[in-house]
Amino acid sequence: MAAARDLYEQDFLEWTARNAELLRAGQFHEADIEHIAEEIEDMGLSQRHQLRSRLRVLLVHLLKWQFQPERLSSSWISTINTQRAEIEDLLEQAPSLRPALESALPKVYRRAAGLAAIETGLSPGAFPEACPFALDRLLDTAFFPE
Repeated sequence: MAAARDLYEQDFLEWTARNAELLRAGQFHEADIEHIAEEIEDMGLSQRHQLRSRLRVLLVHLLKWQFQPERLSSSWISTINTQRAEIEDLLEQAPSLRPALESALPKVYRRAAGLAAIETGLSPGAFPEACPFALDRLLDTAFFPE
């Protein structure tokens, strides 16, 4: 049988199964601890990335709603509701992500405003420089821009 460390590059699925087995058996000296630590860190980074991505999509649709209300569609409402629900789920699974969400908001907003400009055909200058929505409002299922 291949060593747990060797499986990482050869067969990731087998690597995960083998290392889980070793950890459960308390055979830490045989487990690929370095790669396990990297994968755990990557899981956290993945959650942060997913959170920022969902926030960006939410912001784009709220901006489109606010700046082009005449084009409002049921798909926008669906997207807004879906993103809010997914963000809520992520925050329930990992409450420690909330500060990351708050600190990421300015950067995510700038990217969202750029995307909203492309999608609406409006000038990037048509959108506020800073996010016009407080985080609590963004996540409030009853909030929609006027």
